[in-house]
Amino acid sequence: MAGELDKIAKEEFEHMSEIADRILELGGEPERDLEDLQKIATCKKVVFPKNERDLEGVLNAVSEAEGCAIDVYNKLLKKVSACYDKDVRTFHLIEHILSEEIQHEEAFENLLEKKRK
Repeated sequence: MAGELDKIAKEEFEHMSEIADRILELGGEPERDLEDLQKIATCKKVVFPKNERDLEGVLNAVSEAEGCAIDVYNKLLKKVSACYDKDVRTFHLIEHILSEEIQHEEAFENLLEKKRK
């Protein structure tokens, strides 16, 4: 399970870097404050259980975060689809990230299922 969490964490960092790079390419300035970014995304802060050995609690927390990310990327994809002809690259970047977020959520749900058995 640790390997799966590590792999997903690396992919999440990759998403952040790809989006920040694209924002810079378009002449914008990416948000650097995590709390402000959570507010913009309208996602709740991820709260992990106090007991770090509570694997089910950890998996529930990250699964909930993935669910919010999926909602955010779905909304963003709808917005950028309006300018698809002018910015195909951003559309495909968001589409790719959304696909990975769905895979992450499924992975966490599968791990939760295994944990409960």
